Amino acid sequence: MIAHLNGILKEKTPRSVIVDNAGIGYEVFIPLSTFYALPEKEETVSLHIHTYVREDALNLFGFNTSLEKEIFMMLISVTGIGPRLAINILSGIGPGELLEAMARGDATHLQSIPGVGRKTAERIALELREKALKIKGDSEVIPSPVISGDDKKVREEAISALLNLGYPTKSARNAVERACGSIKDINLETLIKEALKVLA
Repeated sequence: MIAHLNGILKEKTPRSVIVDNAGIGYEVFIPLSTFYALPEKEETVSLHIHTYVREDALNLFGFNTSLEKEIFMMLISVTGIGPRLAINILSGIGPGELLEAMARGDATHLQSIPGVGRKTAERIALELREKALKIKGDSEVIPSPVISGDDKKVREEAISALLNLGYPTKSARNAVERACGSIKDINLETLIKEALKVLA
């Protein structure tokens, strides 16, 4: 099992990255919180990895911090939550806010995340509350760096990120356009966060 991956960042999108290690390119699925912290392409990247194996696939899920990975592992321990949904949940509100919601047992807040229905939110709140309270006290979420770039490209990447979270194309585009109107300096992280507020 791969538990950690260090290499050259060859490609990056809000959904996944390709990391070159000794000439082998590994595709790793990531949450938005990890995407925000990635270096530029061709620079060295280091990710905490969860290897997910099933009969027809072997997928790698990567995280910038051990806390993100720990929360991910907690989520996939809940009945009905697979790794893709767990990544979406982490992307939906971020590790710090998610940990806080779980610690409070706040099913209503959890249900606002795309792909999380009432029953799933209630299971998370019930099953993970004690675990979240246990790790919440000594956990620190590192602030995400600001990512800037060409406005049009940033808008398209933001829309792509929202589509990966399960929002319809029209809703994603409208949210991004509305968010652009309220941001002075457009960067990907801020744009996605503002668009998620519009969609909430």
